[in-house]
Amino acid sequence: MSSAIPSNSEQETREIASALARDLAMGSVLLLSGDLGAGKTAFVRGLAAGLGINPDDVTSPTFTLVHEYRGGRLPLIHVDLYRLDRADLDEIGLDQDLAAAGVIAIEWSERLSRSIPGAIAVTVADRGGDIREITITQPAAL
Repeated sequence: MSSAIPSNSEQETREIASALARDLAMGSVLLLSGDLGAGKTAFVRGLAAGLGINPDDVTSPTFTLVHEYRGGRLPLIHVDLYRLDRADLDEIGLDQDLAAAGVIAIEWSERLSRSIPGAIAVTVADRGGDIREITITQPAAL
C-alpha cells in the first residue's frame, strides 16, 4: 500500500513522520530515500517526536553512520549511508539486539547491499521551495 502526502514545510514533514511513528512497532525498519537536502533528516526528527524522543537531539549521522536515541516509547536508531557506496547493516556495527527492540530509520537506503523484508519505504521528493512530496509504501500484509 502506497500513499503520497504533500508537505509545505519542514514542520509538516515532521508532523507526517510523527503520525507514522505512533503506529510503529518494535523492529520496524524505515528505508528513506531522496535527494540531498530533500528532508530525510527532518522526517527522522518527526519520527523521534512521534516516539516521544526530543526531535532537537536528532542530527544527521553522516560522519558516524549510526546514532541511537533513547527516552521514548521505543529507541530510535538513525543510520545514514551517504558516505558509503554499498553497505550491509551487519558490517557497519548495528547492534542487532537494539535494532530488534527499537525502530531503525535508514537514510540513503538505496545503498544497502540487500533488501530488508517488511521494511517501510519512504521517499522524500523536493518539489521546489519548501514543498515536498512524501511517499510512504507499507509492506503488504501477510
